[in-house]
Amino acid sequence: MYKTEEEFLKNYNSDEFKKLSMTADILVFSISEEKTNNYRKTTKKKMSILLVKRKDYPFKDKWCLPGGFLNVDNETLEDAAKRILLNETNLKKIYLEQLYTFSDIDRDPRMRIVSTSYLALVDKNKVAENLNENASWFDIDYLEDENDITMVLNNGVDTINIKARKKLINKTSKNYKYEILKNDGLAFDHANVILTGLDRIKNKIEYTDIVFNVLPKYFTLGELQQVYETILGKKLLDPAFRRIIAPKVVKTDKVKTGEGHRPSYLYTYKED
Repeated sequence: MYKTEEEFLKNYNSDEFKKLSMTADILVFSISEEKTNNYRKTTKKKMSILLVKRKDYPFKDKWCLPGGFLNVDNETLEDAAKRILLNETNLKKIYLEQLYTFSDIDRDPRMRIVSTSYLALVDKNKVAENLNENASWFDIDYLEDENDITMVLNNGVDTINIKARKKLINKTSKNYKYEILKNDGLAFDHANVILTGLDRIKNKIEYTDIVFNVLPKYFTLGELQQVYETILGKKLLDPAFRRIIAPKVVKTDKVKTGEGHRPSYLYTYKED
């Protein structure tokens, strides 16, 4: 037995423990409008996620989340996430929050790697930086039938099809995990990471104001409701939604005209 901490540290042998590597993976979600040539038709909103194409093995030429290794000598995980996002996509000054740590034993074929994921919800139209050539926005089509999930990611060139099953881990906390049944184009365990991130965003818009990150300064209540419906994947009742959202917005004297619709008042986020 060691008598002092100094004696313990002097004799401590770190080689007794197996080493692992730490990585950070970043989920950047956005909401955008579908293009339509009919000005009388109400535009629909789509949720999208930013992916990068791998240049090296493993999973060469497969799509994945922006991610990379932690510099253990001089970086926190948050610093690593910001550096990786800039290097792999050219995005910067985006607020990131920690999502979850993924530690399945076989999640990476190279070695034992534990990854901490970070989450962001942004308006991609506000992002001034030009994306790196290997980065691309993928629209998300998401269908949940009971506990079976179908998710299709598409950037207009490549399509990624994912099927998963949602399994309840803890009933009191409503904590779920995902069993991936099919994944025909996404590297590593990133299908599981994306599904976990989508679930977190659905929960967060119920108790935070994160949704306003994807809206312009002025918006109609209809546009705001569409964003909520796109994220939640369901239709909301207009009167109930407007009662819930009323404390978070301020009506302006501005109106939105054109687009073949009756003029609508514009609102803005109530920041105080």
